[in-house]
Amino acid sequence: MKNFIFENRTRVYFGKGCVKEYLASLLKGYSTIMFAYGCGSIKRNGIYDEILSILQREGKNIVEFPGIMHNPTYEKVLEGIRIARENKAEIILGAGGGSVMDCCKAVALGTVYEGDIWKDFWERSGIIDFAPLPLGVIVTTGGSGSECNGVSVLTNEGQNVKTGQDYEKCSPGFALIDPVYTFSESRQQMLSSGIAALSHVMEIYFSQPDEDNVSDDISEALMRSLIRNLRIAGRDPKDYEARSNLLWAAAMAKNRIIKAGKRGDFICRQMERQLESCTGCSHGLGAAVLRPVYYRNIVKNHPAKFARFAAEVWEIPRKERTLEEMAAAGVDAMTAFIREFGLPATLRELGINDPAMLKKIAEDCCATAGSYRVMEHEEMEKILLECF
Repeated sequence: MKNFIFENRTRVYFGKGCVKEYLASLLKGYSTIMFAYGCGSIKRNGIYDEILSILQREGKNIVEFPGIMHNPTYEKVLEGIRIARENKAEIILGAGGGSVMDCCKAVALGTVYEGDIWKDFWERSGIIDFAPLPLGVIVTTGGSGSECNGVSVLTNEGQNVKTGQDYEKCSPGFALIDPVYTFSESRQQMLSSGIAALSHVMEIYFSQPDEDNVSDDISEALMRSLIRNLRIAGRDPKDYEARSNLLWAAAMAKNRIIKAGKRGDFICRQMERQLESCTGCSHGLGAAVLRPVYYRNIVKNHPAKFARFAAEVWEIPRKERTLEEMAAAGVDAMTAFIREFGLPATLRELGINDPAMLKKIAEDCCATAGSYRVMEHEEMEKILLECF
């Protein structure tokens, strides 16, 4: 394992009824709360009313910041900063999925920073030597794992760029995860979230270094859990145990624990982000299309790891298979698993009709240090064309 420093500052409150039980005490000492959420689903499913009633009962001054869209924009972040400053918000409470949480992290940073946060913290990695505005989150959509890290992915529409940075100081101070709060997700949204979580694990697992390490052992357990519980939830989306396991596995995939001692391979993630920016698709749907093709293209570069994947995650018997055959069987099993849910399998199904777009998507991506193969833009474009 390579050297690492591990830290996670988010305190997680998990389980049925945790919002009712803990939210009031977590906000004790704060008078003005900026309540941030998405484009209305929490008002339709009753979560908004439940949270608002707690805030009102505690006599909080509530400042609302609604309308955070899927793939949050830098312009929306600037709106949130303005609202927080004008109303002297003391803490941000974000309720939603990854998009809401990512936006709130940037708002928490920008509210107390006088400079250009895009230029200083998103165009490049900056140093945060100050405390952002306190932030707490309530998870209503699973899969992103954003509740347990400092990652914030934003789209700068003026520059036509989507990028993310990870700052530990932007991690939420607390996260409330009640699996029941995710029950209003559509079946496709739930499945997409599960595939997103699986891809988060795979992009760390299939990366350097590959010497015996604890992170890979944990990753294999997480992948087995995600596969098992996604199948159960696919049959019965209201299965509480399955949904609980999916949510916690998704959080574990992104709370830095499996990154310890690993570099990660984020080439495919970059392509997925550009797809999301172009089409508005969810991260999980982009992963469902790209991951099988991407791994099929790199399996020969490290067959031993993919063979281990086949044996330990998919329980494929080695029998008379060669190492290469075993490795290919692992990729085939992963592909079949994704396809069994009826999710999109091509870029056309995601709304891309012009293959000329793919060259620009590839050019906006770059190689990453932990990947199994250095990949130039031409090869990334070839992978995208295979997905078309």
